[in-house]
Amino acid sequence: MKHPNFTISQEVSRALNFGAPVVALESTVITHGLPRPQNLELARDMEKQVIAQNATPATVALLDGKIRIGLSDAELVRLSDSQSTLKVSHRDFATAIVKKLNGGTTVAGTMYAANMAGIKVFATGGIGGVHKESSFDISTDLRALADTPMIVVCAGAKAILDLPATLEYLETMGVPVVGYGTDEFPAFYSRESGLGVSARLDSPAEIAEFAKSHWNLGMKSAILVTNPVPESEAISKSEMEPMIAKASAEAIAQGIHGQKLTPFLLGRISELTNGKSMKSNLALLLNNARLAAQIANEMNNKSKGWAI
Repeated sequence: MKHPNFTISQEVSRALNFGAPVVALESTVITHGLPRPQNLELARDMEKQVIAQNATPATVALLDGKIRIGLSDAELVRLSDSQSTLKVSHRDFATAIVKKLNGGTTVAGTMYAANMAGIKVFATGGIGGVHKESSFDISTDLRALADTPMIVVCAGAKAILDLPATLEYLETMGVPVVGYGTDEFPAFYSRESGLGVSARLDSPAEIAEFAKSHWNLGMKSAILVTNPVPESEAISKSEMEPMIAKASAEAIAQGIHGQKLTPFLLGRISELTNGKSMKSNLALLLNNARLAAQIANEMNNKSKGWAI
Protein backbone atom coordinates (compact mmCIF):
# COMPACT_ATOMS: atom_id res chain seq x y z
CA MET A 1 0.00 0.00 0.00
CA LYS A 2 1.34 3.42 -0.99
CA HIS A 3 -0.20 6.42 0.72
CA PRO A 4 1.50 9.67 1.76
CA ASN A 5 0.14 9.47 5.32
CA PHE A 6 1.04 5.81 5.97
CA THR A 7 4.39 4.24 6.78
CA ILE A 8 4.58 0.45 6.99
CA SER A 9 7.67 -1.08 8.59
CA GLN A 10 9.92 -3.32 6.52
CA GLU A 11 9.06 -6.34 8.67
CA VAL A 12 5.31 -5.88 8.30
CA SER A 13 5.58 -5.03 4.59
CA ARG A 14 7.67 -8.14 3.95
CA ALA A 15 5.20 -10.36 5.81
CA LEU A 16 2.23 -8.94 3.92
CA ASN A 17 3.99 -9.29 0.57
CA PHE A 18 4.79 -12.96 1.26
CA GLY A 19 1.33 -13.73 2.65
CA ALA A 20 2.73 -14.47 6.11
CA PRO A 21 0.58 -14.05 9.25
CA VAL A 22 0.40 -10.53 10.68
CA VAL A 23 -1.38 -9.33 13.84
CA ALA A 24 -2.32 -5.70 14.38
CA LEU A 25 -1.92 -4.29 17.90
CA GLU A 26 -3.43 -1.05 19.23
CA SER A 27 -1.47 1.67 21.01
CA THR A 28 -3.86 3.57 23.30
CA VAL A 29 -3.01 1.00 25.96
CA ILE A 30 0.56 2.34 25.66
CA THR A 31 -0.31 6.04 25.51
CA HIS A 32 -3.41 6.25 27.69
CA GLY A 33 -4.08 2.88 29.32
CA LEU A 34 -1.07 2.13 31.51
CA PRO A 35 1.50 4.13 33.47
CA ARG A 36 5.23 4.06 32.70
CA PRO A 37 7.11 1.72 32.69
CA GLN A 38 4.35 -0.91 32.52
CA ASN A 39 3.15 0.49 29.20
CA LEU A 40 6.47 -0.17 27.45
CA GLU A 41 6.87 -3.59 29.08
CA LEU A 42 3.40 -4.56 27.90
CA ALA A 43 4.01 -3.31 24.34
CA ARG A 44 7.15 -5.40 24.11
CA ASP A 45 5.52 -8.44 25.72
CA MET A 46 2.54 -8.37 23.36
CA GLU A 47 4.83 -8.29 20.35
CA LYS A 48 6.82 -11.20 21.83
CA GLN A 49 3.62 -13.24 22.20
CA VAL A 50 2.86 -12.73 18.52
CA ILE A 51 6.42 -13.56 17.43
CA ALA A 52 6.41 -16.72 19.59
CA GLN A 53 3.51 -17.98 17.47
CA ASN A 54 5.47 -17.34 14.25
CA ALA A 55 3.51 -14.25 13.26
CA THR A 56 4.58 -10.64 12.72
CA PRO A 57 3.32 -7.96 15.14
CA ALA A 58 2.12 -4.67 13.65
CA THR A 59 1.67 -2.13 16.41
CA VAL A 60 -0.27 0.83 15.01
CA ALA A 61 0.33 4.42 16.16
CA LEU A 62 0.98 7.95 14.93
CA LEU A 63 4.40 9.54 15.12
CA ASP A 64 4.92 13.09 13.87
CA GLY A 65 1.59 12.95 12.09
CA LYS A 66 2.40 9.76 10.15
CA ILE A 67 0.24 6.65 10.54
CA ARG A 68 2.74 3.94 11.44
CA ILE A 69 2.00 0.25 10.97
CA GLY A 70 4.74 -1.66 12.72
CA LEU A 71 7.08 0.10 15.18
CA SER A 72 10.74 -0.43 16.01
CA ASP A 73 11.71 -0.83 19.65
CA ALA A 74 13.06 2.72 19.67
CA GLU A 75 9.70 3.95 18.39
CA LEU A 76 7.87 1.99 21.08
CA VAL A 77 10.11 3.66 23.67
CA ARG A 78 9.40 7.08 22.19
CA LEU A 79 5.64 6.45 22.17
CA SER A 80 5.63 5.18 25.75
CA ASP A 81 7.62 8.22 26.96
CA SER A 82 5.64 10.86 25.09
CA GLN A 83 4.05 13.37 27.46
CA SER A 84 1.44 14.70 25.03
CA THR A 85 -0.19 12.17 22.76
CA LEU A 86 -3.56 12.24 21.09
CA LYS A 87 -6.08 9.45 21.54
CA VAL A 88 -6.81 8.68 17.89
CA SER A 89 -10.09 7.32 16.58
CA HIS A 90 -11.64 7.94 13.15
CA ARG A 91 -12.34 11.64 13.67
CA ASP A 92 -8.86 12.36 15.02
CA PHE A 93 -6.58 11.16 12.20
CA ALA A 94 -6.73 14.42 10.25
CA THR A 95 -6.00 16.43 13.40
CA ALA A 96 -2.92 14.32 14.15
CA ILE A 97 -1.72 14.53 10.54
CA VAL A 98 -2.20 18.29 10.14
CA LYS A 99 -0.62 19.10 13.51
CA LYS A 100 2.09 16.41 13.13
CA LEU A 101 1.21 14.87 16.49
CA ASN A 102 2.04 11.59 18.17
CA GLY A 103 -0.98 9.46 18.97
CA GLY A 104 -2.21 6.13 20.27
CA THR A 105 -4.86 4.45 18.14
CA THR A 106 -8.06 3.14 19.71
CA VAL A 107 -9.74 -0.10 18.64
CA ALA A 108 -11.60 1.76 15.89
CA GLY A 109 -8.52 3.70 14.83
CA THR A 110 -6.36 0.59 14.72
CA MET A 111 -8.98 -1.30 12.72
CA TYR A 112 -9.11 1.50 10.14
CA ALA A 113 -5.33 1.62 9.67
CA ALA A 114 -4.85 -2.15 9.71
CA ASN A 115 -7.64 -2.68 7.20
CA MET A 116 -6.07 -0.11 4.86
CA ALA A 117 -2.86 -2.15 4.99
CA GLY A 118 -4.65 -5.45 4.34
CA ILE A 119 -4.24 -6.91 7.85
CA LYS A 120 -7.11 -9.20 8.84
CA VAL A 121 -6.41 -10.07 12.50
CA PHE A 122 -6.22 -7.67 15.43
CA ALA A 123 -5.67 -8.23 19.16
CA THR A 124 -6.82 -5.81 21.84
CA GLY A 125 -7.90 -5.87 25.49
CA GLY A 126 -11.59 -5.01 25.54
CA ILE A 127 -13.70 -3.15 23.01
CA GLY A 128 -15.53 0.08 23.77
CA GLY A 129 -19.31 0.15 23.80
CA VAL A 130 -22.32 1.85 25.35
CA HIS A 131 -21.51 3.66 28.60
CA LYS A 132 -23.65 3.28 31.69
CA GLU A 133 -23.24 6.95 32.54
CA SER A 134 -25.04 8.02 29.34
CA SER A 135 -26.76 5.87 26.72
CA PHE A 136 -25.73 8.49 24.13
CA ASP A 137 -22.05 7.85 24.87
CA ILE A 138 -21.39 5.07 22.36
CA SER A 139 -17.87 4.13 21.31
CA THR A 140 -16.84 4.43 17.67
CA ASP A 141 -15.47 0.89 18.15
CA LEU A 142 -18.98 -0.48 17.62
CA ARG A 143 -19.42 1.28 14.29
CA ALA A 144 -15.98 0.10 13.19
CA LEU A 145 -16.90 -3.49 14.06
CA ALA A 146 -20.03 -3.14 11.93
CA ASP A 147 -18.26 -2.10 8.75
CA THR A 148 -14.65 -3.37 8.87
CA PRO A 149 -13.99 -7.01 7.81
CA MET A 150 -11.46 -8.09 10.42
CA ILE A 151 -11.10 -10.66 13.18
CA VAL A 152 -10.90 -8.76 16.48
CA VAL A 153 -9.72 -10.77 19.48
CA CYS A 154 -10.67 -9.28 22.85
CA ALA A 155 -11.74 -10.24 26.39
CA GLY A 156 -15.24 -8.94 25.70
CA ALA A 157 -16.20 -5.32 26.25
CA LYS A 158 -14.70 -3.30 29.07
CA ALA A 159 -16.56 -4.18 32.28
CA ILE A 160 -17.26 -0.50 33.00
CA LEU A 161 -19.77 -0.47 30.11
CA ASP A 162 -23.43 -1.33 29.75
CA LEU A 163 -22.79 -4.84 28.47
CA PRO A 164 -26.40 -5.79 27.53
CA ALA A 165 -26.79 -2.56 25.53
CA THR A 166 -23.42 -3.10 23.86
CA LEU A 167 -24.39 -6.61 22.78
CA GLU A 168 -27.75 -5.36 21.51
CA TYR A 169 -25.96 -2.78 19.36
CA LEU A 170 -23.65 -5.45 17.94
CA GLU A 171 -26.62 -7.68 17.15
CA THR A 172 -28.42 -4.81 15.41
CA MET A 173 -25.34 -4.12 13.29
CA GLY A 174 -24.94 -7.80 12.35
CA VAL A 175 -21.62 -8.39 14.10
CA PRO A 176 -21.04 -12.06 15.08
CA VAL A 177 -19.90 -12.35 18.69
CA VAL A 178 -17.90 -15.56 19.02
CA GLY A 179 -17.05 -17.11 22.37
CA TYR A 180 -13.66 -18.84 22.25
CA GLY A 181 -14.21 -22.00 24.25
CA THR A 182 -17.17 -20.41 26.04
CA ASP A 183 -20.92 -19.89 25.64
CA GLU A 184 -20.79 -16.77 27.83
CA PHE A 185 -19.71 -13.26 26.91
CA PRO A 186 -16.67 -12.45 29.06
CA ALA A 187 -16.65 -9.18 31.00
CA PHE A 188 -13.01 -8.13 30.67
CA TYR A 189 -11.69 -8.75 34.21
CA SER A 190 -14.30 -11.47 34.73
CA ARG A 191 -14.87 -14.68 32.80
CA GLU A 192 -18.61 -14.43 33.40
CA SER A 193 -21.25 -11.81 32.61
CA GLY A 194 -24.52 -13.76 32.54
CA LEU A 195 -24.82 -12.87 28.84
CA GLY A 196 -24.54 -15.18 25.86
CA VAL A 197 -22.58 -15.09 22.60
CA SER A 198 -23.95 -15.69 19.10
CA ALA A 199 -21.64 -18.66 18.44
CA ARG A 200 -19.11 -20.79 20.31
CA LEU A 201 -15.92 -21.94 18.56
CA ASP A 202 -13.20 -24.00 20.20
CA SER A 203 -10.12 -23.67 18.00
CA PRO A 204 -8.24 -21.08 15.92
CA ALA A 205 -8.94 -23.21 12.83
CA GLU A 206 -12.70 -23.04 13.46
CA ILE A 207 -12.50 -19.26 13.85
CA ALA A 208 -10.62 -18.90 10.55
CA GLU A 209 -13.17 -21.08 8.77
CA PHE A 210 -16.04 -19.12 10.32
CA ALA A 211 -14.55 -15.79 9.20
CA LYS A 212 -14.01 -16.99 5.65
CA SER A 213 -17.59 -18.27 5.47
CA HIS A 214 -18.93 -14.97 6.82
CA TRP A 215 -16.99 -12.83 4.35
CA ASN A 216 -17.53 -15.17 1.39
CA LEU A 217 -21.25 -14.47 1.80
CA GLY A 218 -20.52 -10.80 1.15
CA MET A 219 -20.77 -9.69 4.78
CA LYS A 220 -18.71 -6.62 5.63
CA SER A 221 -18.63 -6.73 9.42
CA ALA A 222 -15.85 -7.81 11.73
CA ILE A 223 -15.83 -11.10 13.63
CA LEU A 224 -15.61 -10.32 17.34
CA VAL A 225 -13.78 -13.17 19.08
CA THR A 226 -14.18 -12.99 22.85
CA ASN A 227 -11.41 -14.75 24.74
CA PRO A 228 -11.93 -15.02 28.53
CA VAL A 229 -9.19 -13.73 30.81
CA PRO A 230 -7.02 -16.60 32.16
CA GLU A 231 -8.58 -18.15 35.27
CA SER A 232 -5.48 -17.42 37.35
CA GLU A 233 -5.96 -13.65 36.91
CA ALA A 234 -9.74 -13.46 36.66
CA ILE A 235 -11.77 -11.39 39.12
CA SER A 236 -15.34 -12.50 39.81
CA LYS A 237 -18.24 -10.40 38.58
CA SER A 238 -19.57 -10.08 42.16
CA GLU A 239 -16.24 -8.63 43.33
CA MET A 240 -15.93 -6.20 40.42
CA GLU A 241 -19.46 -4.78 40.33
CA PRO A 242 -19.20 -2.62 43.52
CA MET A 243 -15.84 -1.24 42.39
CA ILE A 244 -17.22 -0.32 38.97
CA ALA A 245 -20.31 1.29 40.50
CA LYS A 246 -18.15 3.42 42.83
CA ALA A 247 -15.84 4.56 40.02
CA SER A 248 -18.84 5.35 37.80
CA ALA A 249 -20.50 7.43 40.51
CA GLU A 250 -17.27 9.38 41.01
CA ALA A 251 -17.00 10.05 37.26
CA ILE A 252 -20.55 11.42 37.18
CA ALA A 253 -19.94 13.58 40.25
CA GLN A 254 -16.77 15.02 38.68
CA GLY A 255 -18.37 15.60 35.27
CA ILE A 256 -15.93 13.33 33.46
CA HIS A 257 -17.13 12.20 30.04
CA GLY A 258 -16.08 11.61 26.43
CA GLN A 259 -12.59 10.29 25.70
CA LYS A 260 -11.48 11.01 29.28
CA LEU A 261 -14.08 8.69 30.80
CA THR A 262 -12.61 5.27 30.07
CA PRO A 263 -9.04 6.09 31.25
CA PHE A 264 -10.48 7.61 34.44
CA LEU A 265 -12.66 4.59 35.19
CA LEU A 266 -9.92 2.04 34.49
CA GLY A 267 -7.42 3.98 36.59
CA ARG A 268 -9.82 4.40 39.49
CA ILE A 269 -10.78 0.71 39.43
CA SER A 270 -7.09 -0.21 39.56
CA GLU A 271 -6.77 1.92 42.70
CA LEU A 272 -9.88 0.42 44.29
CA THR A 273 -8.66 -3.14 43.63
CA ASN A 274 -5.12 -2.36 44.84
CA GLY A 275 -3.70 -3.14 41.41
CA LYS A 276 -5.48 -6.47 41.03
CA SER A 277 -7.45 -5.25 38.01
CA MET A 278 -4.25 -4.10 36.30
CA LYS A 279 -2.73 -7.58 36.67
CA SER A 280 -5.88 -9.00 35.13
CA ASN A 281 -5.71 -6.45 32.31
CA LEU A 282 -2.11 -7.32 31.49
CA ALA A 283 -2.83 -11.06 31.52
CA LEU A 284 -5.80 -10.82 29.17
CA LEU A 285 -3.89 -8.61 26.72
CA LEU A 286 -1.10 -11.16 26.39
CA ASN A 287 -3.63 -13.98 26.17
CA ASN A 288 -5.42 -12.20 23.32
CA ALA A 289 -2.19 -11.49 21.41
CA ARG A 290 -1.31 -15.18 21.58
CA LEU A 291 -4.70 -16.34 20.30
CA ALA A 292 -4.76 -13.71 17.56
CA ALA A 293 -1.41 -14.94 16.25
CA GLN A 294 -2.69 -18.52 16.21
CA ILE A 295 -5.74 -17.42 14.24
CA ALA A 296 -3.58 -15.41 11.84
CA ASN A 297 -1.56 -18.55 11.14
CA GLU A 298 -4.75 -20.44 10.30
CA MET A 299 -5.98 -17.60 8.10
CA ASN A 300 -2.77 -17.87 6.10
CA ASN A 301 -2.75 -21.67 5.90
CA LYS A 302 -2.52 -22.16 2.14
CA SER A 303 -2.80 -25.95 2.47
CA LYS A 304 -6.40 -25.48 3.63
CA GLY A 305 -7.22 -22.95 0.94
CA TRP A 306 -7.77 -20.17 3.51
CA ALA A 307 -4.95 -17.83 2.48
CA ILE A 308 -6.10 -14.23 2.08
